[in-house]
Amino acid sequence: MDSTRQPLVLELTGRVTPADVPLLCAWLKADAEARAGPGEAVCDAARLTVADLTAVEAIVRLRLTARRLGWELRLCNAAPELLGLLELVGLGEALLSPPPPR
Repeated sequence: MDSTRQPLVLELTGRVTPADVPLLCAWLKADAEARAGPGEAVCDAARLTVADLTAVEAIVRLRLTARRLGWELRLCNAAPELLGLLELVGLGEALLSPPPPR
């Protein structure tokens, strides 16, 4: 990955609904494909107001979408409640760690 390239930043705001999940993934896919080649996406959860399983599903599906495109997804600014849910499903450390060097 080109370390000088800026990561894609995706902000989760308010409460994520089930209808939001495919839209978030489509946005990530379109932006990643427009940049051509592997890269890093950052999911900023600072403005997420509800940490629930729908938010976890969104983050997991965003991560899968990124991986399918050869990208890495990193979570930042997550509230303790969201981190707890991610830990419960076994994804906390994987999403918070920096991407491995290529």
